[in-house]
Amino acid sequence: MNQRTLLITLTGPDRPGVTSRLFEVLTAFPVTVADVEQVVIRGRLTLGVLVAYAGGPPTGTGGTIGGLWTAVEQVAADLDMDLEIATGTVSKEKRRRGRLHVTVLGAPLLPAAMAGITGRIAACGANIDRIERLSSYPVTCIEMAVSGANPQAMRVALAAEAAAQQVDVAVQRSGLHRRAKRLIVMDVDSTLIQNEVIELLAKHAGCLDEVARVTEEAMRGELDFAQSLIRRVALLEGLSEEVFEKVAKELVLTPGARTLVRTLKRLDYRFAIVSGGFTQITDTLVRDLGIDYSAANTLEVVDGRLTGRVTGEIVDRPGKARALERFAAESNIPLSQTVAVGDGANDLDMLAAAGLGIAFNAKPVVRQAADTALNVPYLDSILYLLGISREEVEAADAEDGLPPMPA
Repeated sequence: MNQRTLLITLTGPDRPGVTSRLFEVLTAFPVTVADVEQVVIRGRLTLGVLVAYAGGPPTGTGGTIGGLWTAVEQVAADLDMDLEIATGTVSKEKRRRGRLHVTVLGAPLLPAAMAGITGRIAACGANIDRIERLSSYPVTCIEMAVSGANPQAMRVALAAEAAAQQVDVAVQRSGLHRRAKRLIVMDVDSTLIQNEVIELLAKHAGCLDEVARVTEEAMRGELDFAQSLIRRVALLEGLSEEVFEKVAKELVLTPGARTLVRTLKRLDYRFAIVSGGFTQITDTLVRDLGIDYSAANTLEVVDGRLTGRVTGEIVDRPGKARALERFAAESNIPLSQTVAVGDGANDLDMLAAAGLGIAFNAKPVVRQAADTALNVPYLDSILYLLGISREEVEAADAEDGLPPMPA
């Protein structure tokens, strides 16, 4: 039998009971609910209800479609809301392929950026099915559900537009796998913290300039990480182990770090850190933040002083990827359900091995290689890429009696 539809749209001030009032009226008619969408922006509600009915006009109060129309008009008048009703037929539209989540972050997010991003989506032949705000401050984050797109083509197109508009854009496949992420593995220096630990140690040893020169050689590709680490650590020889306590007090967490870890732990994620730095410092972060796993290098100490050597296997670029794999195995989590976050070339193997690799305020080569890049200074923006909104985080904090997040 032919199925016809009515799309009923109410728009006006939000208040308790609008949705229930509309559905109470609809119970008097032999219609079925085909779809419902509702959004509230700045206290203004838009509610859309698509109902279907068989054959001719539905019977009920008034006996005709006019009776339903009149009843809904009365609801709109009582609630001081605008009403629109459109008729149609039930379509057997095929599900569009290439369903993606496109996340846009800006501080500020300007109309020109949204025009550019949405224009690129349309140029890729894709359709925006839904738009939702995940955060309004300190960054504005908008998430769009997009269908009918080739993921790789979309990433390339939006990456170019994001660079032009100076915003961050992430493109991820939709579906259950996005919600199945269960292990976050993060670099430490210039990612979880704003410092570079070896520079803090070198400052206390009076050899900061020499360490910086070796670092520059490594960045120019003249030394690999292991070579540069050995040379820099050698400059720390003779430093008292008391320096570890001093440096630990100098660490500055990246804004949003505590919120990120706290929120993910609430959701039963495992959180790990991997560092080309040193266990004598990362162990402090593990205790302070409640981190589940960690891997870093260990400075050799004899008779209370640094020997200028490291002990054990060096945690370098391949070592970070191996640590990710080890943590995933210990947690019984597939690599496809892991997220890696880093900023330097030393993180590239780890980012490639993870299910989602995020370049956080990273070097250009890392941004190009990672699945997505964040260039905002707030580490908890990673939550938005996982579909977690700021409002949800604030509500959970309030339940735990924590103070509101800073604006």
